[in-house]
Amino acid sequence: MDQQQNGQELVQVVDDDPAIRDSLEWLLYSRGVSSQLWPSGEAFIEGWTPELKGCILLDIRMNEMSGLEVFNWLLARKAPQPVVFLTGHGDLPLAVEALKRGAADFIEKPFNDNDLVDRVLSAIRKGEARLDRYRREQERDTRLATLSAREVDVLQKVLLGLLNKQIADELTISMRTVEVHRARVLEKMGVRNVVELARLFGPEDGQGG
Repeated sequence: MDQQQNGQELVQVVDDDPAIRDSLEWLLYSRGVSSQLWPSGEAFIEGWTPELKGCILLDIRMNEMSGLEVFNWLLARKAPQPVVFLTGHGDLPLAVEALKRGAADFIEKPFNDNDLVDRVLSAIRKGEARLDRYRREQERDTRLATLSAREVDVLQKVLLGLLNKQIADELTISMRTVEVHRARVLEKMGVRNVVELARLFGPEDGQGG
C-alpha cells in the first residue's frame, strides 16, 4: 500500500495490477488528488474502517477476491464510502447491476484520463453527504442503545403517531408513566420534540447510493 498526501480529496484505489495502480496514482496526482493504493480486495478489507476517507475506485475483476465480492462486503456493513467500478467491456451487465445496488458510477477501460478524475471527484462530493448521514445514524444508534426496554416500547408507539392515552392503553400502563418515558426518550435521543425524533428515523437517513 502506497499513499500520496497532496490535495484534500482522497481516492482508495483497489486493483491487483501494479501497472494500473501506478498509472492511476500518477493520474490522480497530476490533478492534485491524493490516492491510497491497495494491491487486492483482501488487503483493502483488512485496512477498511467506516471512517476511511474518500471514494473507492475498485477494479471489478481481480484475482482471488473480486471487486463485486468487495462491494458486497461493503454493502453488508453499510459502508459510507462511494464505490466507482473500473470495468472491461464484458463487465457492463455486472456494472449496471452494481449501480442499481448503490454503486456511485462505473468507468469502462480504456478510459479517458480527465473523464475518470472528474467522475471520481463527483463521487467524492456525493460521498461527503453520505458520510455525514452515516455518522448521524451511528450517533442515533448509540443513543438508542441507552433506552430501556419500556422506553423502546414507548418510542415505537410514538413513531407510529399514537397519542399518550393510546400508548397507555396498548401498553397497559398509566398516562403519567407514558409521559415520563416519553420525556426520557426525547432526552436520551437528544431531541426536543416528536418531529425531531421522527426525523432521526426518517427515509432521508437511509443508506441510499
